[in-house]
Amino acid sequence: MYRILIFSWMLLSFWQCKEKSQEVTEVVESIPEMQVSLAQWSFHKALQSGKMTHIDFIKKAGEMGFSGVEYVNQFFKDKAQDTTYLAQMNQAAKAANVRQLLIMIDGEGYLADADSTKRTEAINNHLKWVDAAAFLGCHSIRVNAHGEGTEAEVSAAAVDGLSRLSKYAATKNINVLVENHGGYSSDGAWLSNVMKTVNMPNCGTLPDFGNFCVKRKDGDMWSSPCVEEYDKYKGVAELMPYAKAVSAKSYDFGEIGYETTIEYPKMISIVKDAGYTGFIGVEYEGESASEEEGIKATKVLIEKCLEEYKSGNQ
Repeated sequence: MYRILIFSWMLLSFWQCKEKSQEVTEVVESIPEMQVSLAQWSFHKALQSGKMTHIDFIKKAGEMGFSGVEYVNQFFKDKAQDTTYLAQMNQAAKAANVRQLLIMIDGEGYLADADSTKRTEAINNHLKWVDAAAFLGCHSIRVNAHGEGTEAEVSAAAVDGLSRLSKYAATKNINVLVENHGGYSSDGAWLSNVMKTVNMPNCGTLPDFGNFCVKRKDGDMWSSPCVEEYDKYKGVAELMPYAKAVSAKSYDFGEIGYETTIEYPKMISIVKDAGYTGFIGVEYEGESASEEEGIKATKVLIEKCLEEYKSGNQ
């Protein structure tokens, strides 16, 4: 009789565990494999004109159905160490039900500057943004690996600058991500080699579907026409092994909703094939539609491509 009771208890426990296991499986499966975030630069015109405030942006992202936001430091440039303001951002994000993912840093000096003194100054300028990112609960800051000199010289400087900044960022559980963002950094092979050399777990990339111009007519970074462009699909594929964020750049859309300058199905396949499961950030830079319309079109396209990819791999 005792053995029968023990066996019955074990059988009941087994079925209870199995039911719980099924519940857990259902919960896991209900979590989206990949979510879409909104890069603040998508609303740069509204922000620069004063039609939208930095805090407004957070609320707007939530209203538009985004589950994450990616900030640009120039829109709260003097607030990096203002914990009262940063706390307001935390409150706004909580109210909007969006996650604060990263801060894109510009205008703080070149981390790959050949001049060691200027490079150190640039590193120090970024420290406050690492602290701000940690306060906001972000996982990363996005930086630029810019500098002047030969490929080898800028690469060596980038390795030094990124390594030193990443060492500090690690103490705050923050990643340091480099975007293909002009100059040598728009060369996928060059940037992936920098990542290999740095070889730190919290130093990675933020592949952008655009931004692969490696040479412009007047030798500048952004202004003059591009005369040499790196293969964007090859570049994204080379950067994905180190990616901790992805920027889905968009410019223009055709009648059926596909981007006319970038093969989105191909890009999304590259991202997914790399095993990436993080957020994909919408970054609309077009002129043919309003910022809000372009953002919506990009979000819909990403979701469509993700669904097509899933259907094709089932």
